[in-house]
Amino acid sequence: MCAHDAAHAGASWEAVIETQGIDPPTASSWVHAEAYVEDDPVIVQARLRSNEVGVTPIGRGGGSALRLLTAAIDARAVVEIGTGTGVSGLYMLRSMRTDGVLTTVDIESEHQRLAREAFGEAGISTNRTRLIPGAALEVLPRLTDGAYDLVFCDADKSEYVEYLREALRLLRPGGLVVFDNALWHNRVADPAQRDPDTVAIREVGEAIRDDTQLTSTLLPVGDGLLVAYKNR
Repeated sequence: MCAHDAAHAGASWEAVIETQGIDPPTASSWVHAEAYVEDDPVIVQARLRSNEVGVTPIGRGGGSALRLLTAAIDARAVVEIGTGTGVSGLYMLRSMRTDGVLTTVDIESEHQRLAREAFGEAGISTNRTRLIPGAALEVLPRLTDGAYDLVFCDADKSEYVEYLREALRLLRPGGLVVFDNALWHNRVADPAQRDPDTVAIREVGEAIRDDTQLTSTLLPVGDGLLVAYKNR
């Protein structure tokens, strides 16, 4: 029985640890992992802008993992759902191919203005970004099938299942779909939490885990990073 199944079968945390032969990370270990790769000044400034406009960007650990995943598949075409102030976009742009293009969607035009400012501060050419304002589920159907290497989702949690459907259409075989906030402030693992966002995140996790065309993992970095590879 995997940790996910044990937890949902009502097994104790101690029983899961025993079957896996591991110890849970302490708070200090979690902080150590989150701080392992430092943010550069441009990302630090983008994070400050996020705080000013009330946006929560991907954390340092999650951002580092996202950058690694982007580099590992030599991504050239990426879709980002939820531009924010450009924090996650910076992580990906810096590890994409030099001719790569980030297509990023956000319903808030002010957020995209701040992201554009961050990209400029990082010295990223304007022809490497395509910022599209609008609701994700209205914009995504206009994008080309099978044309993208990676789809990163960090927008309306209640729409995560719909984002997965669109991502699978957009991705080439061998591409990745990545969801931030897959643990959702420790709510996903708590069966008593039944708010719409938590339920939607659980549902997308189950859909990915049970889809035979995907190979997936849930990384316990930041607030959780759910990663799925579209099998060739």
